[in-house]
Amino acid sequence: MKDIQGGVCAPLGFKAAGIHCGIRKNKSKKDLALIVSDVMCHAASTYTLNKVKGAPIAVTKQHLLNGEAKAIICNSGNANTCNPNGEDIANAVCGLCAKELGINENDIIVASTGVIGQPLDLVPFENHMNELVQALHSQGSSDACEGIMTTDTVKKEYAVEFEIDGVTCHIGAIAKGSGMIHPNMATMLAFVTSDVNISKEMLNEVIHEVVDDTFNMVSVDGDTSTNDMLSVMANGLANNKEIVQKDESYHIFKDALMYICELLSKGIAKDGEGATKLLTCHVNNACSQKDAKVVAKSVITSSLFKAAMFGKDANWGRILCAIGYCEASYDVDKIEVTLASSAGSILVCQNGRGYPFDEDQALKILSEDEIEILIDLHDGNYQATAWGCDLTYDYVKINGDYRT
Repeated sequence: MKDIQGGVCAPLGFKAAGIHCGIRKNKSKKDLALIVSDVMCHAASTYTLNKVKGAPIAVTKQHLLNGEAKAIICNSGNANTCNPNGEDIANAVCGLCAKELGINENDIIVASTGVIGQPLDLVPFENHMNELVQALHSQGSSDACEGIMTTDTVKKEYAVEFEIDGVTCHIGAIAKGSGMIHPNMATMLAFVTSDVNISKEMLNEVIHEVVDDTFNMVSVDGDTSTNDMLSVMANGLANNKEIVQKDESYHIFKDALMYICELLSKGIAKDGEGATKLLTCHVNNACSQKDAKVVAKSVITSSLFKAAMFGKDANWGRILCAIGYCEASYDVDKIEVTLASSAGSILVCQNGRGYPFDEDQALKILSEDEIEILIDLHDGNYQATAWGCDLTYDYVKINGDYRT
């Protein structure tokens, strides 16, 4: 498996585009994106568990009942959530797009991201749909990535190449996510394309397995969004033997998808609103997989700990505190904690008690922009990793006037 360029256009048969259509006031920012496959794809999605859901999610769920799609359209700047005519607008957007593409509107995945509760006018879509479709290009992934961004400061765009039974295959992806990020898929928007030939059933299986260990292990601010989803389209153009069971080919595809989704997850966490540091919490030797995940997520979501990381303060007590209030099984007297970065590592807690350490060395380690929290529970054979970011003054500034 190797990293390649091209994003969602790296797999065979995909084109993408991104334009400014007028939903966002800032004309320099793209606000409408489109991804299209030359042929019909097997498709699957996972969705936010927030009970308040954006209208596009309801429409996409209906469109994917047959497990097929040929295009994804997404706007930024307006979430199309809590609007009385939200589903009508989402359906109309699909209709406009389908007409320009010459396909069935039920074969389109639709998504929106941005401010909740603001009316979404259909006029920008009507006036610019032809322009969007005409802009489709085999090098259009970056434009599409820009079109789905809100408070993101960097693009999350990746692609990989790998082999299944000697056949060259690809997976590409783009994502947005910076704020309102918390486990319970989804916590962002991610669109994944592939030319792998895989059955609808296996695609649906693998997407849920991968999400549990990647996107559901990310937290920026503890708020689970109303709109977000992960959608995968696989068009089969690589012409590998169709994956219909959990055999070696399935696991090769799963490993590649896991790799892509882990890159997206880390990218989202590092680009958290106002963040200056990526925090990666590794929990080792837990007595169950569930316990390892619960501990890792508890630490990564602790506001006090996140603030300490912003201040470069090796306040390990906040880590123990976060472990202590989570619903997991462990022996407090066995817990060991090490803080690490490219500047080195330092043991700060052993047997659930403080371990003498050099504060100057700790400061040097915590001054890097990527910090690892290594927790050994010494209580079993299971492990898990979660990703988050520090909590800064800028997070409050960004969200204090997000709507206005």
